[in-house]
Amino acid sequence: MKRTEAISMPVGIQRIKVTMSFPLRWVNSYVLNEPDGTITIVDPGPRSPETEQEWHETLAGLGLTFQDIKQVVLTHHHPDHLGLSGWMQQQTGVPVRMSTRSRQEADYMWGPEATINTMLPEYYGRHGMPEDKTEQIREHLEGFDSQITPLPHVTPIEDGEWLEMGGKQWIAVETGGHSPGHLSFYAPASREILCGDAVLPQISPNISLQPGSDDQPLWSYLEGLHRLGALDVALAYPGHRNPFAHFSDRTVHLLAHHEERLQKMNERIQEAPASGYDICVFMFGDRLGTHQLRFAMSETLAHLQELIRRKLIVQDQQPNGVFFFRDSID
Repeated sequence: MKRTEAISMPVGIQRIKVTMSFPLRWVNSYVLNEPDGTITIVDPGPRSPETEQEWHETLAGLGLTFQDIKQVVLTHHHPDHLGLSGWMQQQTGVPVRMSTRSRQEADYMWGPEATINTMLPEYYGRHGMPEDKTEQIREHLEGFDSQITPLPHVTPIEDGEWLEMGGKQWIAVETGGHSPGHLSFYAPASREILCGDAVLPQISPNISLQPGSDDQPLWSYLEGLHRLGALDVALAYPGHRNPFAHFSDRTVHLLAHHEERLQKMNERIQEAPASGYDICVFMFGDRLGTHQLRFAMSETLAHLQELIRRKLIVQDQQPNGVFFFRDSID
């Protein structure tokens, strides 16, 4: 049974729903029709035998082949967006385009020198996560390699660069937070934006602090929301859920959401010092699956780092080496 669904979009853009893991279940890829009959694919989705077959069926359903692909453009390096790009490049030889920083993050996560599979669980352990859970995180991280192999050879896109996609001119807007080097693509003439995971219509994009990457991811994200919210957008094409029109309002809502989360964490720490894991459980509960626990833990640490930057709390270390957070005036 074919599980990829193509939905007609305005002005030569089609959304392709590509299968991914629970809880999101699918990621949006976008096919932009070029004037010469070729197509640009934005964010082809994670690689698996199922998603490879979905793309064979999708292209056939559109009356196209892999040879009709002109380029693959990526908003960021996460497996559900980058995953199939190297495989598509193998099939076609087409350029794969993303930001330089995003490609560096792909190497940081999965390159030949990558150590994140051990480094991140150890980092969580130093922030109070129990050993049985850090071991589950390590096993979880090892499962991503098949979704992104091979990594593509990348033609870089710079912040502020203009790209021609679907017969329109789009300007690249690089922001951080959800992913260092994340690119959104804004077409001022038609007031459209391909926003990847920078702004989502119903869920809050994950903001993760990871050792060796951006050390102020929430600050980066909030700065990016201000920049994106200033754009005159009539229709936004996100990486997850449905295209939406209330783009600027959504950036305001996300800014408020993170301020509320920061306040709640700060109030908890005013009551008593706590480890990062303690705060994670306080905010998200203790019944999360491994994938969601990784997101929740890194998001918690990102917010705690922002509270440190604002000089509201400080980070200390117990004699056993575990870090904890306390009120900055204690």
